[in-house]
Amino acid sequence: MATVKKEKPLVVIVGPTASGKSSVAMEVARKHGGEIICADSRTIYKGMDIGTAKPSLGDQQEIPHFGLDLVEPGEVFTAADFQRYAKQKIGEIRARGNVPILVGGTGLYIDAVMFDYEFGQKTSTKNRQFLYSMSLEELHNYSEEHNIPLPKNIYNKRYVIRAIEQGGVNNKRLLEPTSNTVVVGITTDKKVLRTRIQNRAQALFRGGMIEEARQLAREYGWESEAMTGNIYRLVRQYDEGKLNKDQLFEKFVIADWRLAKRQLTWLKRNRFINWVPLERAYTYISQRLAD
Repeated sequence: MATVKKEKPLVVIVGPTASGKSSVAMEVARKHGGEIICADSRTIYKGMDIGTAKPSLGDQQEIPHFGLDLVEPGEVFTAADFQRYAKQKIGEIRARGNVPILVGGTGLYIDAVMFDYEFGQKTSTKNRQFLYSMSLEELHNYSEEHNIPLPKNIYNKRYVIRAIEQGGVNNKRLLEPTSNTVVVGITTDKKVLRTRIQNRAQALFRGGMIEEARQLAREYGWESEAMTGNIYRLVRQYDEGKLNKDQLFEKFVIADWRLAKRQLTWLKRNRFINWVPLERAYTYISQRLAD
């Protein structure tokens, strides 16, 4: 009687920005025949390579990567879109007999896959017009009624609408992660993480991040949704003479540090994440894959 070949586990590696999760994913992929799906709401955009710290071309050539360069800056791409995309890729990777590795810091993307969220209707022009016709108070009430987390800046109407579009999750979801899933979070000492963020910021500046931002602004405009996040909005202030280069660097480090704290706040709510130090993450995952 023929034996049924066991399906490869889904490996989920999470952590704040600059925690080292991508390097762990690469090591796991090399040693265990893995392919990587990036769960990052910034690296989905085409052309935003340096400012979003996308995996290097060398890494992408060595190990198949998915979830990168999916849409043009300014195009709508929701958590529901990511979930559909990731589930398809997980199936394809498993069909090739390889290990799917979902890695990133965008908590809603991760949770949507892990807990198989059911989302509301896909965003349409009509729905967006309806949301823009509402007052801020009405949008806040709508979010509360539909259990949608508000953004940090709750008084920015565009941010609130984007949160509604990305977080239009129904109450239906799994109470535990999908079966055959290994979930690991990278723990990092705060001082070490701050240093890693600073070092990466220096690398991005040396890599031509400012010119990349300017080129993107020429193509898509500073007002494009994708251009309002993190480093790109700061480069705009630099170009307008509101910041000098030292101030630009300092504010970028602070912005990434705050991003890391927001990511951790979201991820820490997930009790199914097994948190391990960076230096032990690969060994832990290898042991789980050998079970």
